[in-house]
Amino acid sequence: MASTKKTTTVLTPVDERETFVSLRKSFAENEQDVQEKLRILYQLQETDNEIDKLVQLRGELPGEVKSLEDEIARLKAKRESLESQIGGYKQGIEAHEKDIDEIEAQREQYKTQIDNVANSREFDSLNKEIENLGYERDIHQKKINESKEAIDDCYRAIDRNSDRLGILEADLAAKQEELSNIVESTAKEEAELTARRNSFLGKLDERTISAYERIRKSTHNHLAVVTLFPKNADGSFGDACGGCFHTIIPQRLIDIASGKKLVICEHCGRIIVNPEA
Repeated sequence: MASTKKTTTVLTPVDERETFVSLRKSFAENEQDVQEKLRILYQLQETDNEIDKLVQLRGELPGEVKSLEDEIARLKAKRESLESQIGGYKQGIEAHEKDIDEIEAQREQYKTQIDNVANSREFDSLNKEIENLGYERDIHQKKINESKEAIDDCYRAIDRNSDRLGILEADLAAKQEELSNIVESTAKEEAELTARRNSFLGKLDERTISAYERIRKSTHNHLAVVTLFPKNADGSFGDACGGCFHTIIPQRLIDIASGKKLVICEHCGRIIVNPEA
């Protein structure tokens, strides 16, 4: 009795750099009917178009909200930096004041000694020490004054920061509320579309999904699957790619019309399908 060998298909790993190659591999390696796979891709694209329309209702709000959040975070970080600088200046002032106290104590000690000197040489030496200590005291006092001026500058900067922060936070709250209202009004429809999208993704293999998503990301209008252009009044389709509008050669038009072959536009890389197939 002859033995039968069971053949298995070895799938090659998905390479994220692929696009055309990955699609062709997917259609060649996967046993799913080509026509069925093209139908699912077309429905997936139609669903994504509906989701994109809902996202477009939000307009520039998501970007504006993100920009405001980033600016507010930057201002808060700046305020923290200014407050940290103030703390550093205050510590410096305390250190200088401590040094001044020590200098004054040393000066008083020298002044007491000068009353009991035995000769002019010792008198001059003590006077010189007292004078030098006076210079050191003046230097510390100057640094204290500079630190106080710097602290005042920091407080003024914090006040400006707080004013700006208040304006931006009010603007952010208003835009977040507006965005939230839009999202809430379309939440149910978006959830239904997302569920539908996930159901289509569940019917496709990983390589096809990867290629589809990359084509979508690479096009300005997020169209990975298109029909022929234009669609005429009688319902028939033209002979150009619906994505880049380049004319398709006759043989490719026949393949598209059959709905049984994967056709990728050689100009823009989009998948071209016949929804009536």
